[in-house]
Amino acid sequence: MNSTRELYMEERRRTILERVESQGRVAVGDLSEEFGVSEATIRADLNALSRDGLVVRTHGGAVQGGGRLYDLALATRRQRHVHEKSSIGIAAASLVAEGDSIFLDSSSTALAIAQQLKHRRSISVITNSLAVAQELLDVVGVSVIVVGGNLQRETLSMVGNESLALVEKYNIQKGFFGAHGIAIPEGLTDVSAEEAAFKIPVVQKCRQAIAVLDSTKWGKVGLASFAAIDDFDIVISNTGAPAASVERVRAAGTEVVLV
Repeated sequence: MNSTRELYMEERRRTILERVESQGRVAVGDLSEEFGVSEATIRADLNALSRDGLVVRTHGGAVQGGGRLYDLALATRRQRHVHEKSSIGIAAASLVAEGDSIFLDSSSTALAIAQQLKHRRSISVITNSLAVAQELLDVVGVSVIVVGGNLQRETLSMVGNESLALVEKYNIQKGFFGAHGIAIPEGLTDVSAEEAAFKIPVVQKCRQAIAVLDSTKWGKVGLASFAAIDDFDIVISNTGAPAASVERVRAAGTEVVLV
């Protein structure tokens, strides 16, 4: 699936969920006519939303489930480039040593790192991500510190001055940060100005800052920058990253690990 089709599918499913939330139910035939796609395509959309627990399928349509729009946003991010994020998560987790205090942001790639830490011991994870905290909820050997603040529903994250005040209390050996994009000269960027503002001082707080992002993020530029390339010690990505861009980052003095 190319990126244009993937974006359209996401927007269509988001709109379908909005219809379900506002009307209580939707019909396959009505949605097919509205979006100008086949009924088979709409059924696939409803089945996907049902699998994520966002709607309940009925004969000829769907009704409200327990989920909301921010659940869709998180589920969509988790489903993209799963293999690549898993490989990046394994590589990033291998850098975490016993006794480390680390920071994991609210990116889906940071969530992939959390999934690789479940058998570790004596690690402290500081995070602003509710999804990361939930992932590590039952892990005995990992201490989890969730910072407070203003809830960002789209990313299930906490941001704001309250979050930063808590982060300032701790010594952080390694920080792992996802991004909407990485580019020169913009550096690492986010689509949320609030998320970017939160990350700026946290990056500087970490003894070692590590960017974790899949190959589709190279060359992209989001709304707000939160770090320059040389603020990071390591960038971990997958082998599909464009060679010219990788070399430019390496020339700036930042190590790039491709997995």
